Amino acid sequence: MSIKTYTLPALPYAYNALEPSISSQIMELHHKRHHQAYVDNLNKSLQSLTAAVASGDVATQVALQEAIRFNGGGHINHSLFWRNLAPAGQPESDPAGTAAPRLVQEISQTWGSLDSFKKAFTAALMNIKGSGWGWLVLEPATGLRIITTKDQDPPVSGEVPVLGVDMWEHAYYLQYLNGKAAYIENIWKIINWQTAEERYLRGPADAAKMISELV
Repeated sequence: MSIKTYTLPALPYAYNALEPSISSQIMELHHKRHHQAYVDNLNKSLQSLTAAVASGDVATQVALQEAIRFNGGGHINHSLFWRNLAPAGQPESDPAGTAAPRLVQEISQTWGSLDSFKKAFTAALMNIKGSGWGWLVLEPATGLRIITTKDQDPPVSGEVPVLGVDMWEHAYYLQYLNGKAAYIENIWKIINWQTAEERYLRGPADAAKMISELV
């Protein structure tokens, strides 16, 4: 039984490219340490799973599922998150321009306006208790929806993760301390709306393939 070895994806921008919204110190720590740890622990868990399958050790196979879900989810979520961000002032970070015309139109139809969507999304992020993520997803049956996931649970139930925001403290604490609201306010300035548009247009039928291409 052969298994894939996962690697830390390179960022599409420099560590200081998202300042002042996110400091270079946070970005380097978040990417090099936190995301790398999820990748390393996922690979270790998968290697242990392979050995357990080969030996017929069912108990170990079951016990490893939690570690695989947590670390695999961390790898998926962060791989999605990095591509959700872009330096402020770039064309892809301007939803009012040409970055996301179809997505912004759908958001406006669903929430009334882009500003109303941002308020609803911000409220969902602020209501996360403990560690977790906020997502704008496209679901096959219901269309666009705001959801939150606990810890590192990834959005992999058939929905398209159009836009995700990391609400773990390691994503903001060194810069914002306990100021979650300020972190969220500033992250809107560096959203990569072009990437969000591309994910939206690919649709639910392509969701699993889209994620596998990232990780």
